[in-house]
Amino acid sequence: MKRTLHKHAAAGAWNRLELVEQLGNVGSEVERAIRAHSAGRTNRFEGAFERALELFDLTAADPRWRGHRCQEILRAREEFCRLFFDPDVAPDSAEGLRKYFFGFGHAARMLHYRRRSGGGA
Repeated sequence: MKRTLHKHAAAGAWNRLELVEQLGNVGSEVERAIRAHSAGRTNRFEGAFERALELFDLTAADPRWRGHRCQEILRAREEFCRLFFDPDVAPDSAEGLRKYFFGFGHAARMLHYRRRSGGGA
């Protein structure tokens, strides 16, 4: 039986987030995995890797992102996995993933600030 790492998210909270918020959170785990892997911190890497995959899967399962959005989410998941397990991965792949997810994290932060200031979604 698969262990759920993000219990609150898996219980439905995840599907109440906007796409930029979901991918911003995925990006945080991706960044943690990249840093831990680069530092040789195996336990931290494995934990961040598992959490990132779970968030990728929760995002891809969100019925709002069917079609091309879901395909892009799954493609990013594939690139994330390739980063660590494909011996022929391009040297700049980690930096490419970081840049990709940074935009979502930034957009999610701006959305958060707008909501807090009463600007709505």
